[in-house]
Amino acid sequence: MQEASKNHTGWGLIAGNGTFPFLVLEGARSQGIEMAVLAIKEEASPELEKSAKRLKWVSLGELSKAIEFMQKEGVKQAVMAGQVKHNKIFSAIRPDWKLAKLLFSLPRKNTDSLIGAVAKVFEEEGIELVDSTLFLKPLLPEAGVLTKRAPREDEAGDIAYGLGVARHLAAKDIGQTVVISDRACVAVEAMVVVKVSKPKQDFRFDVPVVGLPTVESMKRAGATALAIDAGRTLLFDRVKLVEAADASGIAIQAFPPIEIAEPISGSEGMNRE
Repeated sequence: MQEASKNHTGWGLIAGNGTFPFLVLEGARSQGIEMAVLAIKEEASPELEKSAKRLKWVSLGELSKAIEFMQKEGVKQAVMAGQVKHNKIFSAIRPDWKLAKLLFSLPRKNTDSLIGAVAKVFEEEGIELVDSTLFLKPLLPEAGVLTKRAPREDEAGDIAYGLGVARHLAAKDIGQTVVISDRACVAVEAMVVVKVSKPKQDFRFDVPVVGLPTVESMKRAGATALAIDAGRTLLFDRVKLVEAADASGIAIQAFPPIEIAEPISGSEGMNRE
């Protein structure tokens, strides 16, 4: 992952929905950086106007206006934070000439190719898109147990199996989260949840996130333990999240990520008999 530059000027934020943009603004401000904010009309919260000193609203289709604003504000490095429903660009959004030209040139009409192409356009205009976790290092856990209790022996066994399955799927870009019980992928009580990052995760655009809704969903489903990749998973509302997990008896542990997916033993099935 990239490290934050010591230069406190020339930073921008491209804001989508949710709390992610607010966290980035707060993290940057704690380092003495005041970001220029490009807020996506179809996604970003109106509350951003209270948090940003320099802000411009643009539609998803207005790529030229987005670049013009960034250049006017002297932005050289920018962070994308918050979900943006990119499928809208292929259907409901009327693109400007610059975006239309980009869309026409895409070899494949999917989110990954679109984001990569947009990033290239920004870079050609002198604006580098960087790791979106750059200012959120306190929300990226180190390896170890994060809750009061560690996973029990049976949970640890399921987690070890689940990490192998999840990393195998993530390496093939099939999915990044699995639910495990008794060494099998299931949907029953007494489950553990395993969430990992892709081996080549592009943290400029796509970051694994765990928040309070995750814990609430686990509690309702009867899941008792959560395993995540250390240093590669954002914990939103980290203190409250851990407190909620402790109150629900849920164990959370972060594991060192690996770059190469582990093979899955042929003796273990994916479905419970």
